[in-house]
Amino acid sequence: MPIRISSELPAFKTLEDENIFVMSKDRAEHQDIRPLKVIILNIMPKKIETECQLLRLLSNTPLQVDIELLQMASHVSRNTSSHHLEAFYKTFDEIKDRRYDGMIITGAPVELLDYEEVDYWKEITDIMEWAKTHVFSTLYICWAAQAALYYHFGIPKYTLEQKMFGIFPHRAEVSNCTLLRGFDDVFYVPHSRNTEIRREDIERIPQLEILTSSDMAGVHIVANKNGRQYFITGHSEYDRDTLANEYMRDIKKGIDIQMPYNYFPDDNPDNVPVFSWRCTANLMFTNWLNYCVYQRTPYNLDELEVRNWYWETSL
Repeated sequence: MPIRISSELPAFKTLEDENIFVMSKDRAEHQDIRPLKVIILNIMPKKIETECQLLRLLSNTPLQVDIELLQMASHVSRNTSSHHLEAFYKTFDEIKDRRYDGMIITGAPVELLDYEEVDYWKEITDIMEWAKTHVFSTLYICWAAQAALYYHFGIPKYTLEQKMFGIFPHRAEVSNCTLLRGFDDVFYVPHSRNTEIRREDIERIPQLEILTSSDMAGVHIVANKNGRQYFITGHSEYDRDTLANEYMRDIKKGIDIQMPYNYFPDDNPDNVPVFSWRCTANLMFTNWLNYCVYQRTPYNLDELEVRNWYWETSL
């Protein structure tokens, strides 16, 4: 089954042209099945680009997935048209009485600010608190992962001397974890961040477990042992050329940025980057939908609050 999105969303045509299975909501309504309900809080500047990246990965499943897009009401986006946001995005006030099987909160280019200095900090923490009772499983990506670990568990972030930038090898630290089913012994993940979280801070929290890490990039995936929250420091959703575009952007701005590690063949930015993380990215998002959400979420989403789902423990 495909993801269900509006046929008017720009990503619909992009994904259809790539032979990705998408279905308009009008067609999907004639199928007698309860789709998974997934909401994406997109706080990346280039929202249409991020929509395509995430929807491409969420489509690789036999399940039908009903997608909604959420924006910050307390922040004005300068890189996405107001028409696009008004047409396809909801605000928290519009959805706060609904419940969802899954939620994804993206990264944002605000990592060098203290959390409380971010203009939408109050709103995003309200959403993270709401998700504990209104969403079965939440994926936090990059800055959102750091922010959620700080909000929920008081884990600090640390500024790096040099940006973590490139494609880094990773390994699993646990076995028999549903999110990691089918992963290779060594797999690759893009990182693009100026801050980090540290192992010793995570290991002091009994509710948390480190699932994957890199000798070079550090902690990668952290899970709440109840199976309801996953904190991912990398950007598996990135396209082949995302890091190249970031690198060229910073070069043009005169920023002293290092070449992304293990990305351009022969470290020559004229060469096409090798897409070495695509299979892992597809597998991770498929595993999340199939095993962490579909196999465990209640059929009746009203039970999220009736039952004590948040405190059940199972990875």
